[in-house]
Amino acid sequence: MARIEPVDPNGASPTQRASLAAIVGRVTNMKRTLAHSRVALDALMQWYPLQEAVMPFLGARATSLFCRAISAQNSCLICSSYFRRELVESGEDPDNLHLSELERVVVDFGYQLARDPHAVDDDLYTGLATHFSDEQIVTLTAFGALMIATNVFNDALRVDLDADLEPFRAEPSEVRIG
Repeated sequence: MARIEPVDPNGASPTQRASLAAIVGRVTNMKRTLAHSRVALDALMQWYPLQEAVMPFLGARATSLFCRAISAQNSCLICSSYFRRELVESGEDPDNLHLSELERVVVDFGYQLARDPHAVDDDLYTGLATHFSDEQIVTLTAFGALMIATNVFNDALRVDLDADLEPFRAEPSEVRIG
């Protein structure tokens, strides 16, 4: 059960209505919860510009795999389920994925960022540097950090899983990528 109820548009204050109107993409339980604080909403919604920045060099599949690895490592039910749905809707079997070399490096980096960013070793970094420029690695790392922040927000406040994600429910402890 959610610790903080998502903002109900019907009972929202003028400030909350303005926050709801500023929401990018689908209006989810997480975003409606963030609407209690416009500055918090604005901060975590920077995920979208970072996603747009990584898509040209990662592609949609590797972007979803990266986010799913982070979310699984952080045990975030909402985000693990969200990225499972993205994979299913793109025609993938999320329980039987085959990864390219680039995707394996990206997934390993996502897991390691979420597990312990201090332990990103030279081999993993060299794998990243083989595929990406310094600018791309910086953008990817910032994107991963914001994904982690999203996981933390959802889990600390026990944001409820959105009803449309229920068919794609993925217990993070059961997620294995590739």
